[in-house]
Amino acid sequence: MSLDTVKADLAARAPDLAVIVTPDSTATVELAAAVHGVAPGQIAKTLAIRVGESEFLLVTRGDARLSNQKAKAAFGGRPRMLGPEDVLRLTSHAVGGVCPFGLPAPLTVYCDTSLRTYDEVIPAGGSTHASVRLPLDRLVELCGGRWADACDVPAP
Repeated sequence: MSLDTVKADLAARAPDLAVIVTPDSTATVELAAAVHGVAPGQIAKTLAIRVGESEFLLVTRGDARLSNQKAKAAFGGRPRMLGPEDVLRLTSHAVGGVCPFGLPAPLTVYCDTSLRTYDEVIPAGGSTHASVRLPLDRLVELCGGRWADACDVPAP
């Protein structure tokens, strides 16, 4: 179960962090923001992307949109979002619970610069009812410290 792999990963690498399991769904940015009482941008959504033969994850603000132009510059080629089957294969998480934790194999993870607006972010936790609340710098550390400028955010 994907939730279990996230819990095991965090227990090993960040035992001070807890997976929050809620009775209400957090499967979309809007639902997660409502459940946690935060702005949609504070939800850290994880995108599975392919550029050429490379597959990787990009964690970005919940209200950000992948920019083809920025992503092409950041990753050296045209980005393609992976479909649900490939997301599950790559992450072991179904869409709605995708996060950069509990992955079945090492994978490159980037954090989008749009996240820098927030001191604390809330990514999913491996299921449609699970999340992890943590400081942005801790998320970046757990993801390997790679930044990319690949997304556009809505105007204030």
